[in-house]
Amino acid sequence: MNTTLRLGILVATLSISHPLAAHEGPANSESGSNPDNTIGTIDFRADCSQSVRADIDHALGMMHHMMYTQARSEFEAIIEDNPDCAMAHWGVATSLFQPLWGTTPSDADISRGQQAIQQARNAAEDRREQLLIEATAAFFETETDRVQERLAGWTGGMDTAYQAYPDDLDVATLYALSLLTKALSAEDRKALHNEAEQVLRTAWKAEPSHPGAVHYTIHATDADGRGDNATEIVDSYTRIAPNVPHALHMPSHIYVRLGDWPRMIDWNQQSADVAVNHKIEGATSFHYIHALDYLVYGHLQRGEDSAARRVWEAAQANGPHQGNFPGAYHLASIPARLAVETRDWKAAAAITPQTPDYISWDKFAWPDGLSWFARGLGAVHTGDLETAREAEQQMAALVESAKTAADGRFTTYIEVDRRILAGSIAQAEGDSERAIELMRSAGELETTAEKHPVTPGALLPPYEALGDLLLALDRPVAALQAYEDSDRTWPNRYNTLEGAARAADAAGDAESASLWSRRLKDAAPDNERTFTAI
Repeated sequence: MNTTLRLGILVATLSISHPLAAHEGPANSESGSNPDNTIGTIDFRADCSQSVRADIDHALGMMHHMMYTQARSEFEAIIEDNPDCAMAHWGVATSLFQPLWGTTPSDADISRGQQAIQQARNAAEDRREQLLIEATAAFFETETDRVQERLAGWTGGMDTAYQAYPDDLDVATLYALSLLTKALSAEDRKALHNEAEQVLRTAWKAEPSHPGAVHYTIHATDADGRGDNATEIVDSYTRIAPNVPHALHMPSHIYVRLGDWPRMIDWNQQSADVAVNHKIEGATSFHYIHALDYLVYGHLQRGEDSAARRVWEAAQANGPHQGNFPGAYHLASIPARLAVETRDWKAAAAITPQTPDYISWDKFAWPDGLSWFARGLGAVHTGDLETAREAEQQMAALVESAKTAADGRFTTYIEVDRRILAGSIAQAEGDSERAIELMRSAGELETTAEKHPVTPGALLPPYEALGDLLLALDRPVAALQAYEDSDRTWPNRYNTLEGAARAADAAGDAESASLWSRRLKDAAPDNERTFTAI
């Protein structure tokens, strides 16, 4: 497949409606001369015809960018003219599962992956390629209904490949990705993240524009307390692939960890502008609404509520959206986030779960739980405890159903929110101590699971909720401690900063009140909400 054909595939799947140069931001100064198909530097040297090696590199680069559908299209195009290219068949199979996204491949995907693996095996002669093929084969040939067990086969296979070829950049970066996959369900996440970071930094030093080295580094440092670890690598991403929407979005995973809302907003606006016309089977790619949810979150933390609502209006106008897990998550989270963050409890109470109806909501317990959480909170605050209790019961049922999900963290996320809602109900029923106990237990539970990469942040962090509760109970010193605890995990959130300022003022701590008030003013200079500086 030549460059012209590859560009044709890219244009067909990623139509760009706005030139990147129209935006101001760190990427523009170095991206203007890059062609549309720039994806970074890959030099895999596939054991295929010399004429298609560059095409394999490009498709592999797209897979490192987690543009899985586009990568698969490119690998399939290579197979049409080069059916004996083992890595093209391997690429088709490997693009059918997404290790960090918590998705469950369909039966059709499993069957397709098995067929592609067999074709790859039949064509492979190179030992390095055989090891990569067997790693992917372990995913598709494990007899189980649990995606985690399938992924365990792949991570084991990648360990074998890496031990044999530790200096191969693509093997090394995929191995690092497998470590991050293992960390999703491991007790000692820190050790796995440490090793992944080390492997990826070594790869980045060898080739600073390798997309896997940069992309997976962001995931390795998108963890509590790690956001500052590799900002020089993170900041390089958009220069590598200035027209790949996921590349334009990824740095914001670190900016949200650092509470840097202007950068988060800038990059996600650019990502959304690139992704908006990216269609998959008639639906707008989830990369678009993924960027929009991060945009909404950023605007809300700056008190720019009108801008956040306009983003949601744009999302609704540019649907239907892809009906996969990320698409479902954001379609649920954005309206819930707008209501809960702005404390618009009437809007929260009016949320209808499982909307829109073109999403198969029964497959997505956590996204469904977000709607019930917001609805329940709205019901509590508008005095409808019967509806609030119904929402809490629905969430309890979703906790059980999520136990069979691809990602074991889903049960934790739903249960954290359920406890917050249960605490709110207990407070409304007059049992303040029970309410505090539930809120604290939600905060403790939250620490057992890292933030999922699909989300910019919680709808209502548990320690922020605890701070609100304690402040309402006239316990400002304890409330301030809760807000401080929340700020360490979710820094620079508008409601945390405002709550801390009010708690400090109520506690008679003028110096602390002034500090938190200044932080809020700095984070939200164009604040639309009512807040008098302390």
